[in-house]
Amino acid sequence: MADRTVSELVAAARGGELRATARLLTFVERGGDLAEQVAEATHDHVGNAHVVGLTGPPGSGKSTLTAAWAIRLAEEGRRPAVLAVDPSSPLTGGAILGDRVRMTAAAAAGVFIRSMATRGHAGGLALAVPGMVRVLDVAGFDPVIVETVGVGQVEVDVTAATDTAVVVVTPGMGDAVQANKAGLLEVADLFAVNKSDRPDAADVRRDLELMLDLSKLTGHGRPDAVVRPTIVSTVATTGRGVAELADAVDTHLEALRDAGLLEARREVRRRAEVRSHLEHLVLAASAAAVEAAFGAAASGAETADESPGATARRLAERLLTDPGS
Repeated sequence: MADRTVSELVAAARGGELRATARLLTFVERGGDLAEQVAEATHDHVGNAHVVGLTGPPGSGKSTLTAAWAIRLAEEGRRPAVLAVDPSSPLTGGAILGDRVRMTAAAAAGVFIRSMATRGHAGGLALAVPGMVRVLDVAGFDPVIVETVGVGQVEVDVTAATDTAVVVVTPGMGDAVQANKAGLLEVADLFAVNKSDRPDAADVRRDLELMLDLSKLTGHGRPDAVVRPTIVSTVATTGRGVAELADAVDTHLEALRDAGLLEARREVRRRAEVRSHLEHLVLAASAAAVEAAFGAAASGAETADESPGATARRLAERLLTDPGS
């Protein structure tokens, strides 16, 4: 079993073998040649899963809400998977697995859960997320829920990697205002006001409604929005509002299909993935070029007599015109 090829593992994953799925996810997360082989073997078999991003400030109850939602989906006979993007350990670079701990009940209910480390990637989503989503799609999971750490430019990353973006806010933390400042109104398809049993939950909902009204007037709403973002009140610890959230997510998918925007969003996602990989390759090539230039400078090459800007321009021209040099 350890010697199976990537193609054999993909075939096994499509047949429902969880061990093969987990192995492919590990290949993708580690990167390198095996990750590229997985991408080649899976890209023709995707597009069946509804990919949903769920983000929000720390402490908003994202993991608890994700677990309650996934359990409900599993109880309905669906096959959800959760990709929990955790903060990286500062010592090992691995996922701290806080989300995985909070999703114990979901795992017990048969929900497939995979944690991965951010590894410092801008916006909290690792470079490997699109490839891992593809593996879960090929393995027959639907929906695939990508839950993120909710820091940095996370809203941009979530939107690039999903069909539907859900933003979670809570009362008492100024989340609605912070969401507006962070630009979340421009990427959210749905809002979940979690911990809505708190006294000031109505104020959060009112603030969101007002901000959505203003965004419509100022043109700062999501440009490809098919409908006005729905606001759902939830209490993840008791399950209140989880059914409404699940229905709202499904309704949004149907609205995208009816408007002919689903494939357009997925095309944007493909472009973002190509751009991300290209940036990674260019960065690696640039680092190698700098090291080579300064290594030569120690022997008296022209780098020592140039300004940093001049050196950078010369190296950029060389990379663009003669990449093998």
